Amino acid sequence: MSGPRDPDAAPSDTGASEDLTAPQAAAEASRQIAELTGRPPVGAVSVTPSDEGWSVEVEVVEDRRIPSSSDVLAIYAVVLDLDGMLLSYRRIRQYTRGRSSRGAEQ
Repeated sequence: MSGPRDPDAAPSDTGASEDLTAPQAAAEASRQIAELTGRPPVGAVSVTPSDEGWSVEVEVVEDRRIPSSSDVLAIYAVVLDLDGMLLSYRRIRQYTRGRSSRGAEQ
């Protein structure tokens, strides 16, 4: 049984994973940020397709404090290619959990 089953199927059976979905991109960006920073991600706060693949913003706990409303959080902008490989990342914002961010439109 080595013949093609569906002639209309996408040719991505070759092992290439260029069909990365938005949830997969968010999970991969969070995993890679945790590995690079050593800090726990809270989760993805935005996922946008880009020419390179995906642009993901990941919220990270930079410093846990008591009470948790005073935790220091950060947003990292992550760019992944179509296969989920990291192209770039940078911290774009840092803030205290209990404070609203003036001027932010999110």
